[in-house]
Amino acid sequence: MKIGAAAVASSVSQRMIRHYEAIGLIPRPSRRDSGYRDYAPADVNRLRFIANARDLGFATEEIAELLALWNDQGRASAEVKKLALARADALHAKARKLEAMRATLLDLAGRCTGSDRPDCPIIDELSS
Repeated sequence: MKIGAAAVASSVSQRMIRHYEAIGLIPRPSRRDSGYRDYAPADVNRLRFIANARDLGFATEEIAELLALWNDQGRASAEVKKLALARADALHAKARKLEAMRATLLDLAGRCTGSDRPDCPIIDELSS
């Protein structure tokens, strides 16, 4: 199938498919006589796998590891679990940082009168 059909079937944009090819997450497909890329169903499955991993927050390097594990029928599930738990820990740390940022913004906004006067604790905090 052509790249457009692969994009629709996998829910991955054509631009991202080309990017994944360029960085080696998916192999470059064969070309038709017309020069168009020719994607197989296995390529679409791989693209879906990548998209699902991205949706869970995995980084490109982690996705490459997951793909290698996916293709290794002799893999230990402990390796996959280790990657998933590490990603969950990283997301938890990021969520804590985001919540701290939110709390700071709410505090600053709560101390701001929002009036026509120029004094503003938000600006004061940003400039300190």
